[in-house]
Amino acid sequence: MKAEKVYFPDDFLWGGAVAANQCEGAVLEDGKGYSTADALTTGVFAEPQIPPKGFYLKEEASDCYHRYKEDIAMFAEMGFKAFRMSIAWSRIFPKGDEEEPNEAGLKFYDDVFDELLKHGIQPVVTLSHYEMPLHLAVKYGGWADRRMIQFFAHYAETVYQRYKEKVKLWLMFNEINMMLHAPFNGGGINKKAEEMEPSELYQAIHYQLVASALAVKIGHEINPEFKIGCMIAGSPHYPLTCRPDDVLEAQKKDRESLFFADVHVRGEYPGYMKRLFREQGIHFEITDEDRMLLKHTVDFISISYYMSYCATADPEKNILAQGNIMSAVKNPYLEESEWGWQIDPEGLRYILNQYYDRYQLPIFIVENGLGAKDQLVEQDGTYTVEDGYRIDYLKKHLLQVSEAIADGVPVMGYTAWGCIDLIANTSAAISKRYGMIYVDRNDDGTGTMKRYKKQSFYWYRDVIASNGAALLEN
Repeated sequence: MKAEKVYFPDDFLWGGAVAANQCEGAVLEDGKGYSTADALTTGVFAEPQIPPKGFYLKEEASDCYHRYKEDIAMFAEMGFKAFRMSIAWSRIFPKGDEEEPNEAGLKFYDDVFDELLKHGIQPVVTLSHYEMPLHLAVKYGGWADRRMIQFFAHYAETVYQRYKEKVKLWLMFNEINMMLHAPFNGGGINKKAEEMEPSELYQAIHYQLVASALAVKIGHEINPEFKIGCMIAGSPHYPLTCRPDDVLEAQKKDRESLFFADVHVRGEYPGYMKRLFREQGIHFEITDEDRMLLKHTVDFISISYYMSYCATADPEKNILAQGNIMSAVKNPYLEESEWGWQIDPEGLRYILNQYYDRYQLPIFIVENGLGAKDQLVEQDGTYTVEDGYRIDYLKKHLLQVSEAIADGVPVMGYTAWGCIDLIANTSAAISKRYGMIYVDRNDDGTGTMKRYKKQSFYWYRDVIASNGAALLEN
C-alpha cells in the first residue's frame, strides 16, 4: 500500500552523520596522537603498530579537517537541522592518560561547532566512535583495564566543560554492543572475540558500561540541559520459522544487543544476563561503586540500522548474511546490496517499535544508509552521481520511520550515515560510498578531493525542506 501521509514532527532533526577517524584526516596534525582506528588498515584486527606499512588512506581521509567550512556549507544547503559527528579522543588527549588536554584539538572542535551553529545546525556529538588513543591500547590493553574508566571520565568532563554552551546532544560509545563481536574496534583490546575468555570479555564490557554511566553523571552535573544517549547497533532478529525453538533463538540473539540498552536505561544487569553468567561460569568484578554509577541512566536511545537478520535453532539452516561487523542467518525474502547486506526497510519500523515498547524513551536514528560503488558522470557541464538506488533505499526507510512515528514512537531525528563520502573504518578504502556528496578520491590515493553533489543531494534537500512530504512523490 502506498503511503498517503507522512508524520514527521515540526522539530524533527534531519541531518547526516560521520565519524572523525573516517573523514578528518590530519592524523598527527596539531598535536593529535595515533588512535586505535589508525591500526585498522587491512580489514582485520591488526597488531597495533604505527605507522602502518605502506600507503594509508586515512592519513588524509576526506580531508574534512581542512575543508570543514566547505562541507558544512553544503550540509546547510541540504537543509540539515543536525549533524552527528564524533570528537577524536586522541586529538584532545594524544596519549589518553595525560592530565592536560591538547589546546589545538579543543580549538579545532570549537571552530567546527561555531560553524555548524552559524548555519543553524545542531551538533550531535559522539565521544568515542570506534577509536581511542592507541597508547591506551598498547600500554593498558584498552578496556580490559579498569583505569580506562577514569581516563574516559577525564576526557568526557574536559569536552563537556569546554563545549557546554555549544553542544546539547551527546552520545558516549558508538555501537557499544559491538565490543561483544569486535574487541579491538570497540575497545582497544588486541584480540578477536573468540580468542577471549568470556569472563575477560564481559569484564571489559562492564568497565565500558560503568564509564558510560559515569559520563552521563558528569554531563548532567555540568549542564542539566544536556541530553545524553547511548548508541546501539540495531539489527532485529526474526525467527526463521514459527517453530518455538526458532522464536526463542531470535529472542536470545536480540538480547545480545538489548542487554546493552537495558543497562543504560534501567541501570542494572537484566535477569537473563545474570542467568547467562551463572550457567556459563562467567565471573568478573563488579564493585558497589560500579552498581551505584550504573544507576545514572540515559535520556534517550540512539541506534544505527542497516539490516535485519533471521535466527534459527536448526544448524543446517544457518546460511549467514554479511552485515556490519557481525553476520547472521539470511532472510530468504529480502534483497541484498552489492556487499551482501540484506535490505529491509520495514525492519526499521519494527526495531523502533521494539525499543520504544521496551524503554519508553525517545529514539534517534543516527546511522542508516546504503554503501555502493558510485560512478562520477558528466551532466550539463558539471559532474554528479546518478544514485537513484540510494534515493530508493533512503526513501523506503524514511517512509517506515514515518510509519513508526504514526505508531506512537517519539523519533527525535534521522542522520543519514556518511552524508559525505568517508574512508571505511576497517578496510581504509573509499570505494564503498554512502554519501550524498561525492569526494574525488580513490582507494590508491589519487584524486583532487573536490566535492560534487550527487542526485541524492538534491533529493534529500527537497525531503528536508518539505519535512518529509516529498517522500510521497514518485
